[in-house]
Amino acid sequence: MKRNHKISILFASILMLSLGACVTQQYKRPAELKSDALYRDVQSADSTNIANLPTSTLFTDPQLQVLIKEGIENNLDLKSAIERMNSAAANLRLSKDAFLPSLNLDLSATDNKQSRAALNLPSNIAIPLETQLYRAQLSTAWELDIWGKLGSAKRSALASYLQTEAAKRAVQTQLVSSIANNYYTLLALDLQLKITEQTLASRIKNVEAIRALKEAGIVNGAAVVQSEANRYAAEVSIPDLKRSIRETENALNVLLGKSAGPIARTSFEAQQDYKDLQVGLSSLLLKNRPDVQQAEFAFRTAFENTNVAKTYFYPQLTLTANGGLSSLTLENFFNNSIFYSIVGGLTQPIFNKGQNRARLATAKAAQQESFYSFQKTMLTAGSEVSNALYAYQTAVEKENSRANQIASLEKAVDYTKELLKYSSATNYTDVLTSEQSLLTAQLNAVNDKLQKLQAVVNLYRALGGGWRE
Repeated sequence: MKRNHKISILFASILMLSLGACVTQQYKRPAELKSDALYRDVQSADSTNIANLPTSTLFTDPQLQVLIKEGIENNLDLKSAIERMNSAAANLRLSKDAFLPSLNLDLSATDNKQSRAALNLPSNIAIPLETQLYRAQLSTAWELDIWGKLGSAKRSALASYLQTEAAKRAVQTQLVSSIANNYYTLLALDLQLKITEQTLASRIKNVEAIRALKEAGIVNGAAVVQSEANRYAAEVSIPDLKRSIRETENALNVLLGKSAGPIARTSFEAQQDYKDLQVGLSSLLLKNRPDVQQAEFAFRTAFENTNVAKTYFYPQLTLTANGGLSSLTLENFFNNSIFYSIVGGLTQPIFNKGQNRARLATAKAAQQESFYSFQKTMLTAGSEVSNALYAYQTAVEKENSRANQIASLEKAVDYTKELLKYSSATNYTDVLTSEQSLLTAQLNAVNDKLQKLQAVVNLYRALGGGWRE
């Protein structure tokens, strides 16, 4: 009889566990997720991409390498992301402990005195009106995870933790790219300031030359005034360049977790862009790009929350037990004072004002919303890769044209100056126009190279590079 009873219990347990597997589902990446051919005008069957490169390979400037290392160590956003990871890790440990039974110890001593009048006792009857009760007990409760509620809750907590870990890596990729972009911007501003200051010095000499030409009767007073205006046009832009340099330095210091101050740096002319820009397959964004992983873990969290919501429609099986020592006298506390009880309870929801239906509907809506966010993150990542690639290509296309433009404008400045000295075939307006065009072209050439350098940085970040440091 006992054997048949044990077999029945085993069979019932297996049956309930099997039913539990039908209630909750195992996570699978959605088949409708678009992850292929996300890069515009890119045909590649090679899985190699620059996201796997260390920052030291991509950014060869030694001072930039120092700044990136310092930023990873001290950036406050990165430190905040780590604290969010710690919080999620604590929640994960809590979800794992939910599988264990609870255990509580209760020690009590009660002194109870009854009123003779309340008991309506005659005065000639002597019974004890004061009693003491001494009790020590252990109590435990255990919820059996028949339908997978606790397992799904644990997997949800794990996905939440992994989401914060991916978020931390996303912060780091953004940090590396922000430091590099600001550093290149700072170097470009340095060079633009240098070009403008050289132009200003040249125009100051020009003013003196035009004054000499006026005295010689070759030009009139208007040319002198125009030359002075041309000089001030260059001079007035210098304060703005210096302000931009200081603001960029301050922005870099914020990224480094430091107060405002100067930034040690090299020169813009020394920078070389990384040319082997391999992007691989767009499906690799699921592996390399932290914000894509973060979006998927958010979807997994919502998926497991839907599993949890389903289990509320099914009965909850709990086992509770308590036992200990109880005695009316302290002397007999350890003599014949043992008590215990074991209770198994099954709670089946019948009517709870529609809470279970609302909980499931809410969970399903949140899951679908998180899927849309996941898909949008993938599409955004593909778009950012495409934009960075095209920005690099257009910057390269402009290089030769810009170099030819500058060479032609330099000749134009020289020719118009010479014509102004010895011929009436030109006037100072021609000199002014050619000089202003030359300065603009020189400054634009700096911006062209900056675009190329920053395109490499943005491509590296868009592919998910920078978090492996």
